[in-house]
Amino acid sequence: MTGLYLFVVALFGGALNSVAGGGSFIGVPALLSVGVPAVAANATTTLAMWPGSLSSTIAYREEIARARHWLMTLGAASMAGGLVGGWLLIRTSDQRFLQLLPWLMLAAAVTFTLGGRVADRLLRKAKPETTARHVPAWIVLFQFVVAIYGGYFGGGMGIMMLAAFSIAGMTDIHEMNGIKTLAAVAINGVALVEFVANGAIAWAPGLVMVGGAIIGGYYGAFLARRVSPHVVRAIVIVIAWTMTAYFFMR
Repeated sequence: MTGLYLFVVALFGGALNSVAGGGSFIGVPALLSVGVPAVAANATTTLAMWPGSLSSTIAYREEIARARHWLMTLGAASMAGGLVGGWLLIRTSDQRFLQLLPWLMLAAAVTFTLGGRVADRLLRKAKPETTARHVPAWIVLFQFVVAIYGGYFGGGMGIMMLAAFSIAGMTDIHEMNGIKTLAAVAINGVALVEFVANGAIAWAPGLVMVGGAIIGGYYGAFLARRVSPHVVRAIVIVIAWTMTAYFFMR
């Protein structure tokens, strides 16, 4: 029953990630609830959701190719920050991470709730045209900081990147999503290498969740065409604040 429970959780989390993001809001609590230690629960959630994110980049391959000058600039910052974030996580004790988790969940919930509105407004102003080649210097540092957060925890990371890309001058919505998705894959990918090398992954539940997340991510694309992303985002916000309240009270 535990395997089925985690599979369904990952199925739902993968679907959420493909439509609006927020899969980590349920992945980490689910693993904690079946007895996985705190740091391993966070690292294993990264493992579970990463393949689904990787497959999402295929849909954006043309947009990514058009904006590759942005990716070349931000790629190094993303990977360096992801390495630092992963390094910090594996050097955090389970007890300390459980103390930090309510605050990490709160930061992610606030970002997802308020940042989504900011990103929506910026995206509505964006036009479907080729993005300028000039990449502001400040966004490299910003991306590095976001990547550290992403390698360590990551909830709400995508919304942070979307808002920053728009402010920095990206104008094509699909290119922004493509670069965001690939940057997230890079951030979590390098962090995963550290998690695996340091034995931070709970493999048995993790592999079950990988299967659920891939299927959920695939069918989430179909869901995205039938259900408003705003509805799904509202569901994620309710889950995020419920989980945040739970971890503050436990």
